[in-house]
Amino acid sequence: MSIQTRRERERAERERLIVTAARELAEAEGWEAVTTRRLAAEIEYSQPVLYSHFKGKDAIMAAVAVEGFAEMAEELRKARTAAGGTRAALAAVGEAYTAFARRRPALYDAMFTHTVDLPFATPEAPSALHAAFGELLRAVEPVAADGEDPGQLTETYWAGLHGLTTLMRSGRLPEGAHDRRLALLTAHFTASD
Repeated sequence: MSIQTRRERERAERERLIVTAARELAEAEGWEAVTTRRLAAEIEYSQPVLYSHFKGKDAIMAAVAVEGFAEMAEELRKARTAAGGTRAALAAVGEAYTAFARRRPALYDAMFTHTVDLPFATPEAPSALHAAFGELLRAVEPVAADGEDPGQLTETYWAGLHGLTTLMRSGRLPEGAHDRRLALLTAHFTASD
């Protein structure tokens, strides 16, 4: 193995360590607890080492978000492909989306709530963002009516799903009725199914 290859591998391992530590700390104590000083102490590297990989906390949070979108895409894909039928696939994707937000609240916040320097809804968006949206699109596309833009319909479904999830997580909508609201959303999107 060349010295250059070894250095690249070590650099990638340090970046992975930083992102993992940030995720774990955010899930345990919230994003307010994630500071470069705290991360440096957690991973036992100096702050300049962190800054040699990331410009600061916002860049670390963006890396965490990209990782989250990749994980979400995989979970949505599994839910969609395991379901039988159009309505079942849309319902399964909605349930998987909600379950993801419940299980990983800090990760979900990095992806959707906090401001991160990532391009959304553009060709320049990271592939993980395209993959997650693509799974939503594959679930919604079969219910699009003739002449209806499947992408815009997917954005509308996603907005409804995100709104329900966010309002439920924040306590503004009772969690006990979330499954019924999710079923209503699915029923309205699959009314012609």
